[in-house]
Amino acid sequence: MLSRTLVAATVSLSLALAACTNSEARDEVVVAASAAPAGLDFTTVGGAAAPQALVGNVYETLVRIDDNGQPIPHLASSWDRDGDTFIFHLRDDVTFSNGKAFTAEDAAFSIDYVQNEWTNGLKAQMAPVVDTHVLDEHTLAVTIEGDADAWLWSMATLTGAMMTPASIERLATDPLGTGPYTVQRFDIGEKIVFEAREDYWDGSVERNAVMRYFDDPVSAVNALRVGDADVVWAMQAPQLIETLPEDIRVEVGTTNGEVLLSMNNQRAPFDDPDIRRAVAYAIDRDAINEVVYNGLATDTGGAPVPPTDPWFTGHNYYPFDPDKARKLLAGRTPEVTITVPNLPYAQTASELLFSQLRDVGFNIKLETVEFPAVWLSQVHKGHDYQASLIAHVEPRDAAQLFGNPDYYLGYDSPEAQQHFADGDIKAAIDQVMADAASLTLVNAPNIVLYAPGVSGLNPNVVTDSLRLNEVKK
Repeated sequence: MLSRTLVAATVSLSLALAACTNSEARDEVVVAASAAPAGLDFTTVGGAAAPQALVGNVYETLVRIDDNGQPIPHLASSWDRDGDTFIFHLRDDVTFSNGKAFTAEDAAFSIDYVQNEWTNGLKAQMAPVVDTHVLDEHTLAVTIEGDADAWLWSMATLTGAMMTPASIERLATDPLGTGPYTVQRFDIGEKIVFEAREDYWDGSVERNAVMRYFDDPVSAVNALRVGDADVVWAMQAPQLIETLPEDIRVEVGTTNGEVLLSMNNQRAPFDDPDIRRAVAYAIDRDAINEVVYNGLATDTGGAPVPPTDPWFTGHNYYPFDPDKARKLLAGRTPEVTITVPNLPYAQTASELLFSQLRDVGFNIKLETVEFPAVWLSQVHKGHDYQASLIAHVEPRDAAQLFGNPDYYLGYDSPEAQQHFADGDIKAAIDQVMADAASLTLVNAPNIVLYAPGVSGLNPNVVTDSLRLNEVKK
């Protein structure tokens, strides 16, 4: 009979051999991720999963954001600025995957389509545009009213995705863009298979690519260990790091992921600001960081601002103070149901929230719902909830979260709205936090695992795209 040690060694050797065999046999890059997109058409619904998969891979943008957070040329080889007008000089060698040349007409169409046809709430990022004017085949003038720098930055995100009229009928099934891949197959909740374009304008693409989605981090890590995945992106269980073989490389970066305890400002008891403030003081964010993220997350002081944003201050708006929470409740025992998506970090964090909030006097119930379909339908679209918990990973999304009273948070502050309109984001955040409109538990870390011989991705998440052609094997 084999000893446990020998059995473990035999299994480990088998896994290592399988990893080498499977990974080397695949002429593709496989990235394992967690939250799957409910669909491919991000013009009509929110959520970060579809833009993450499509922007930079199928769709491209006039500008990109570099590692220092600054816009740099991409489909636009350069631009000039004359007051409130940007003059974009477009590359003349770019084609869509159907062979059509990319022109200034397409760029103008894409901007106008966001303004006039999108129903995704992030269309507000295009609101500053007052005019688009095609100067010639490869030159576009865009006139802005408001915060022009913020608008230019947003043009590197999903709202800046360049399309053409023929793209529209294909949004949900066969996205048409200028990027290095086309979508070969989309299995909802399971995977997106990308086929490399032989005619991609920015050089050859070495391999096809696959985004595979896993409900739990253990399955994703096991796929990496046996060679069925090359990368695990945004691994959701930091506790697993200690169990990994030495040849699996680990990188940790920052994200745009504000793990938000959402409180429905238009439903009792959270229509009372003091109840919301009591929640904020009752929660030990450091404990959540340690238990959920092994201390790898960043405390933002409760504010919905990632550390990569220029208006991040690190000010602690709501230090852990259970006694102050009890005083704000003044003997009340509010009944609250927290609607929790079935995502690992949310499930673990909700258990801590349950005990911490009960400790100060809340009567808490946890309700688990399936993500993305049920959560998006019930909470995000239907606003049918009291409290919830989700990582909002869209870049620079504070104005969308708190500047729109029709958003699912239901926060309606004329003062905050005016600050957002003026481009004074810091003042807007100060107002949001004074009202305790919600509470950011932590800014989530980005944990990236690489199989042996695989590299290439920047672990620091700045925009909403994950460019698969950067993975090197």
